[in-house]
Amino acid sequence: MSEFQVEAEVEKVRDQAQRGWLSPINKRRWESFKANRRGYWSLWIFLILFVLSLFAEFIANDKPVLASYKGEILVPALVDYPEEKFGGFLAVTDYRDPFIQEEIKANGWMIWPPIRYSYRTVNSEIPEAAPAKPSWLYDEETRCQRYSEGLEDQRCTMGNWNWLGTDDQARDVLARVIYGFRISVLFGLILTAASAVIGVTAGAVQGYFGGWTDLLFQRFIEIWSSIPVLYLILIIAAVLPPGFFILLGIMLLFSWVAFVGVVRAEFLRARNFEYVSAARALGVPNRTIMFRHLLPNAMVATLTFLPFILNGSITTLTSLDFLGFGLPPGSPSLGELLRQGQRNLNAPWLGITGFLSLSIMLSLLIFIGEAVRDAFDPRKTFK
Repeated sequence: MSEFQVEAEVEKVRDQAQRGWLSPINKRRWESFKANRRGYWSLWIFLILFVLSLFAEFIANDKPVLASYKGEILVPALVDYPEEKFGGFLAVTDYRDPFIQEEIKANGWMIWPPIRYSYRTVNSEIPEAAPAKPSWLYDEETRCQRYSEGLEDQRCTMGNWNWLGTDDQARDVLARVIYGFRISVLFGLILTAASAVIGVTAGAVQGYFGGWTDLLFQRFIEIWSSIPVLYLILIIAAVLPPGFFILLGIMLLFSWVAFVGVVRAEFLRARNFEYVSAARALGVPNRTIMFRHLLPNAMVATLTFLPFILNGSITTLTSLDFLGFGLPPGSPSLGELLRQGQRNLNAPWLGITGFLSLSIMLSLLIFIGEAVRDAFDPRKTFK
């Protein structure tokens, strides 16, 4: 290789390093997104909340995060140890049992999460009948009265407080909100991603080939869209056993239609462009033209819909849980929390917590969606 070629290669690598992994147009879009301060900070807040919820077992759990017993390091938050390991006889260890706590403390130590309740943990030490109000609303004597040693009991600590009260089954509301937030977002993300794959593929085929393919697809989508989705979901959910993936599959049957129209319009507009005709003349396969050359242009409009589709997916799951046709009984759910708030009007913290959790989540997604829409608006990107 000559000296000139070496210098050319070095210059090429330097230019790529300076450009980074974003193209100039995507850099402009990112700057436009950041210019919307409300959407930019909403993205960071939402990401922080979602990442924290992924580690819910280390934030709210009725098992220690880490423990040492007779020189052995244990991770109860991830591994179910039998109670016989600590001198008991049950198959699963109850670390909230005073006997187990004293045994471990006598032979080692425990590190508890900030909230010592899981979403299904029943608190038998609440000072009044469930639903009990937040612990900080009680005086210290009342808060500790159900513990065996009263104020002197070591279990009467802030880690055992119910910061947002308990529901009508004496389960910690804050723990259920954390786990419910995670389930809602994961459900919405999976449903949105799967819907996008199916809807974008269907719209691409429909718009690219046109003719009878487009005509038949359009008639099918018109018939499919005219079905009353919510009523059909309620009927199917009432017949099939409740479950995360069953509910996901039912909703996926209808949610993909929202992407078809946008992608179809972009493919109908671009399929007769000169570069597409040139690619066909060169013998490039239709699949390559569709997904390498046309799809990036269609995805601009599709990406602006994603936050709103995610918003709608979470809202639908919450509605089904509120009506009792969603996740299995006992699952942490914001919709189930709202239903408890409706049934227990004497416990306003249930309805207020559910409403605020859901409204904050959906507001953040709406603000993010508005910022994404501004970022992909050519009038703002190329001003």
